[in-house]
Amino acid sequence: MGPILIALLVVFGIALALVLWAVGIYNGLVTLRNRFKNAYAQIDVQLKRRYDLIPNLVEVAKGYMKHERETLEAVIAARNIASTAQARAAADPSDPEAMKKLLQAEGGVGATLGRLMMVSEAYPDLKANANMMQLTEELTSTENKVGFARQAYNDAVMEYNTQREIFPNVVIAGFANFQAAQPFEIENVAERQAPKVSFTS
Repeated sequence: MGPILIALLVVFGIALALVLWAVGIYNGLVTLRNRFKNAYAQIDVQLKRRYDLIPNLVEVAKGYMKHERETLEAVIAARNIASTAQARAAADPSDPEAMKKLLQAEGGVGATLGRLMMVSEAYPDLKANANMMQLTEELTSTENKVGFARQAYNDAVMEYNTQREIFPNVVIAGFANFQAAQPFEIENVAERQAPKVSFTS
């Protein structure tokens, strides 16, 4: 075997090792991206459930809170905005703009639901209504599930973002257009708390 052939084999071996190394990094980033998208799907399920519960909650409250029309309309409007934002985010959880809009909309839902619960305290018959108690219990359970799903999603996002930012992965991530993922964090500290939906005395 001549020295030229040996040199070519060495160059080919190095090139093959580099290609396999780059493919390994690329596949690892794809796996992590799919993991955070799957984690978002768990949030998506719970958000849909919450958005389905809100109109029922408002409908029950409407019979008792005739003078609180503005509050009830604000809850439904916030829910509709959030539902639209959620559909956009579900289509591509890696779109930072879609996630930002969803987080803003979620803040609005939390604020209006909180206001509804605060106003409803003035209506003892509403607090005692069996349908209202059941809906608020389901809503509280859903809020807890959203919190757990959000934590799993944020953990997956952190792992993905860390892997795409470290060297040499950052080179492959930039070349293959792996965008940073947006964590699911509500900016307003007051909105971080799940709305209190208890109607017990």
